[in-house]
Amino acid sequence: MAFRIEGQIVPVLHLALNGQMPVYFEHHVVLWKQPQIDIQLMRLPGAFKRVLAGMPIMMTQAVGYGEIAFSRDSAGQVFPLTIQHGQGIYVREHQFLAATMNLTFAPERIKGLGSMLFGGQGFWQDRFEAPQGDGLLWLHANGNAFEVVLQPGEVIDVEPGSWIYRDASVGYGQQVYGLKTGILAGGGNIVFNRFTGPGRVGLQSGFHNLAAVEGQAAGGVAAGAGAAAALKIGSKLLGG
Repeated sequence: MAFRIEGQIVPVLHLALNGQMPVYFEHHVVLWKQPQIDIQLMRLPGAFKRVLAGMPIMMTQAVGYGEIAFSRDSAGQVFPLTIQHGQGIYVREHQFLAATMNLTFAPERIKGLGSMLFGGQGFWQDRFEAPQGDGLLWLHANGNAFEVVLQPGEVIDVEPGSWIYRDASVGYGQQVYGLKTGILAGGGNIVFNRFTGPGRVGLQSGFHNLAAVEGQAAGGVAAGAGAAAALKIGSKLLGG
């Protein structure tokens, strides 16, 4: 499939469809298309799980001949990624731009409470697999994109907001470092995602705090519950 990437600040992906291989994408990333290209809905498995996660239960797909363009509407870098036949890859939320139709897609919850709550990477990741030949995936990085290829057993610690993708063969975990200031016994934690090879890990230079975005609504609920609990305790201490 022919494609080109244009623009330096907010890049745009242009795909030239040949009528043989459709592509799928989230509907809000389309910038423009030629009128002969047909846009259709594509159902996804696990609809109930996606509803609970607040994620879309439909993808859109482009079919036909002609050009179509996509953009994430934010500064960064757009780049292609080949998924070889029989291989899989995990991608952070909101980094996916488009994919060829022979790649399967499913969301998976990220494991590790510390990484989710304190690392700023969100609660879900996208898994793409290539069961029918090699597939092509286009991603959007915040800032610039880099790739590290880990050898078997090789380890790298990454700030949780700074990874874009990892091969399914790459192990994943958290590393928490406790810090003590020594002032009134204060301290805090630094959380890293630990990746263990073999495989590729994609990095981005622009930090993207998904947990802060997803936590805005939940934060309001938690604040209300906390205030109610404080009032109840205060009422008991003061004798009602």
